[in-house]
Amino acid sequence: MERGSELLRKHGFIVELGEHVFDEAETYAGEDEKRASDMQKAIDDRTIKAIFFARGGYGSIRTLSLLNWSAFFKKPKWLIGFSDITVFHSFLTKHGIASVHGVMPAFFECNGSETESFLKMLRLLENPFMDYSLETSPFNRKGKAEGVLTGGNLSLIQSLRGTSFDISPKGKILFIEDISEYHYHLDRMMMNLKTGKILEKISGLVVGHFTDMKEGETAFGKNAYEIIREAAEKYRYPLIFNFPAGHQLPNWPLLMGTRVSLSVTDQEVRLKSVR
Repeated sequence: MERGSELLRKHGFIVELGEHVFDEAETYAGEDEKRASDMQKAIDDRTIKAIFFARGGYGSIRTLSLLNWSAFFKKPKWLIGFSDITVFHSFLTKHGIASVHGVMPAFFECNGSETESFLKMLRLLENPFMDYSLETSPFNRKGKAEGVLTGGNLSLIQSLRGTSFDISPKGKILFIEDISEYHYHLDRMMMNLKTGKILEKISGLVVGHFTDMKEGETAFGKNAYEIIREAAEKYRYPLIFNFPAGHQLPNWPLLMGTRVSLSVTDQEVRLKSVR
């Protein structure tokens, strides 16, 4: 946190740490009420333009339920993070407000140098527009689509199914990533999205890093990308793999809750903001 704050100050930001940012309480970074208190102050303070989350893990859903968003809705500000922060991205997308699926302090720097992902995130805050060109993947499916970008960590998306923050799939381009899941767990989550008609109704699918995936006692027989491709096989919308975002570097920033275009050909993949 201290090094991350130093790097932000270097780029001209005025940084204020939450009062309880270094707290510990059982598995959480402080008691629910104290975490919520820090965030409530950041939400309500008109001088604060962006809120960087310290890290992911688990606990966002507990914090979210304690917050009053009335001031935020009148004057939104950037919320930046990934992993467990998917909860906040989902909440804001439901309310038509953009947020940044982007790096947190542990990803600002690598081997003593600022990461490309950190610098891209800073540029995105200065000019909220994406225009990403990627190499092709044999798992990709060609096509063109437009839609509102939604999603994030697949395990968190799964945990929000059946809640008021569940995905409204129509007109959405879904981004998914995950870490340290068993292959059969991944298949179970994808089958939930399929049988729940999420995969049927979205306009496109963007697949990021699936990091450190695991086998159970019996090998599942498919890797993460094969599992995802099979679940989405019967649909016709564009589908891309190897998007550089998730629980490893590179972790490029994504403007969640904003309208994007997705174009997939044999030569190129393009994910771009729609003005």
